[in-house]
Amino acid sequence: MGKVAVGVAVIGAAAVVGVAALVVRQQMKSSGRWARAMAIVKEFEEKCGTPDAKLKQVADAMTVEMHAGLASEGGSKLKMLISFVDNLPTGDEKGVFYALDLGGTNFRVLRVQLGGKEGGIVHQEFAEASIPPALMSGSSDALFDYIAEKLANFVDEEEKIFHQPPGRQRELGFTFSFPVMQTSIDSGTLIRWTKGFSIDDTVGQDVVAELTKALQRKGVQMRVSALVNDTIGTLAGGKYANKDVDVAVILGTGTNAAYVERAQAIPKWHGPLPNSGKMVINMEWGNFMSSHLPLTDYDHALDVESLNPGEQIFEKITSGMYLGEILRRVLLRIAEEASFFGDDVPLKLKIPFVLRTPEMSAMHQDTSSDLRVVGVKMKDILEISNTSLKQRRVVVELCNIVATRGARLAAAGILGVLKKMGRDTLRDGGPEKTVIAMDGGLYEHYTKYRKCLENALSELLGEEIASSIVTEHSNDGSGIGAALLAASHSQYLEDKSR
Repeated sequence: MGKVAVGVAVIGAAAVVGVAALVVRQQMKSSGRWARAMAIVKEFEEKCGTPDAKLKQVADAMTVEMHAGLASEGGSKLKMLISFVDNLPTGDEKGVFYALDLGGTNFRVLRVQLGGKEGGIVHQEFAEASIPPALMSGSSDALFDYIAEKLANFVDEEEKIFHQPPGRQRELGFTFSFPVMQTSIDSGTLIRWTKGFSIDDTVGQDVVAELTKALQRKGVQMRVSALVNDTIGTLAGGKYANKDVDVAVILGTGTNAAYVERAQAIPKWHGPLPNSGKMVINMEWGNFMSSHLPLTDYDHALDVESLNPGEQIFEKITSGMYLGEILRRVLLRIAEEASFFGDDVPLKLKIPFVLRTPEMSAMHQDTSSDLRVVGVKMKDILEISNTSLKQRRVVVELCNIVATRGARLAAAGILGVLKKMGRDTLRDGGPEKTVIAMDGGLYEHYTKYRKCLENALSELLGEEIASSIVTEHSNDGSGIGAALLAASHSQYLEDKSR
C-alpha cells in the first residue's frame, strides 16, 4: 500500500473516531441536560407536595383565620366581610330584574324574569363583553362609563319586550367580585383591586355610587338595589335552586368562598341581630396565607413581580389567573438551565402570562397517543416546533403537578370552612346534608382539576361524612344570584314581606 493510501486511511480512521467522539460528547451533553431537567422537575414536584396531613394543617389554619377575621377588622389575612345579606331568596320573588356581573376580565349583563313559587325563573338572557386591557389600569370614570354604555345597549334592545309597570324603576343586582367593605346591602367601598386590575382612583370609593353616576351620565334609568360579591351571588342562586346550599366557592380567574354564619358567632358585628339569626359572610379567602402552604421559588417570584405583592397568596397558587403562569416559569427555568428546548431559550417563553390556564388545561387533558395537542400548543403559543414525545410528557407532568397542588389546596380550604360550620363531624341522627355551590371557569372546564378537588375533599372528610357533603355546579350562579338578590331587596317589596 502506498504512503498516500495509508495516509488517507489514517485520516479516514481519525475522522471516524472524531465523529464518534463528537456523537458521544453530544449524547453525554444531551443526557446531562436531560438529567438536569428531570432534577428541576423532581424538586418542583417535592416542593408542591400536598399529603393529607399537610392539607389537614391548611384546613385547621383556615378555620383559625376565619375565627380571627370574624372577631375584629384587620384581625386576619381573611377579611371575613359582612355582606348585609341576612335573607337569601325564598322563591316567592316576582318581576323582571337585571344583574351586572363584573368578575374579572369579562363582564355580563343579565335580565331575569321571576314567576314566584310556581313559575321560578321564567326567562333569562344575557350579553357578555370583555374589558379592554387599557381600562383595567385607567380611570374609574372610564371603566364605569364603558360598563354603563354596554348596559344601556342591552336595555334598549330588549325593552321592546319587557316593560316595567308605570312609575316603577328598573332594579339591578351588581355583582362586583373584588374586596369591598360593605356598608349596607346597596353600598360598599373598594378595599383593593385584584385579578390584574389597578385603578387607583376607585380604591376607597363607593362602587355603587360610581356605577350610579355612570348610569346617569349614559341616561339609564336604573337603581342598584343590591351590591353582592360573585360568591354571594352564587350562594343566592344555589340556595334558590336547593335549600341545602350553605356554602359557595368560586374557582375561576380568581377564587373566593362565602357561607352562612350564625349572627351570634360574629363578634365584630355590632348592629342589631337580624331576624333570621343568620348572616352571609364573604370570606375573601384568596388572601389566605399560612406557613403550611407549599410555596416554591416560582411562586415567590410570581408574587414579587405581581401587581399586589404579598397579597392573594392562596389565589396565586389555586386559581385560573396564575396556574398557566406558574407552568411557564418552570418551563423557562428548564429551558435556561437544561437547554430543554435546544441551545436557544425560546423568546416567547420569557413573556409573563403568555401561557394561559385554558391552554394548560388542554395540554394536561390531551389523550392522544402522541400528545398532539401539547405539540400544537407549544408551537402556536410558544413558537417551539418539533417537540419530542419525551418533552411533551414532561410538559404534561408539570401541568399535573401545578393543577394537583391547586385543586388539593382548594379542597383543604373547603374543609376549613366546613370545620368552622361544624359540618365535618357526625352528629346525633347522622350527618347534616350540606351542599356547596361551585362556579367559575376553572372548576367548570378543567375536568382533571375538578375531579382532583372532589377526590381530595372526600379523602379528607372520610367516607361517612363525605356522603353528606355534596358539591354542585351552580352554572352562572353569580349573575342569576345577583338578580335574585335585587328582587329580594327590591324597594317595591311590601314591608311585611321583608
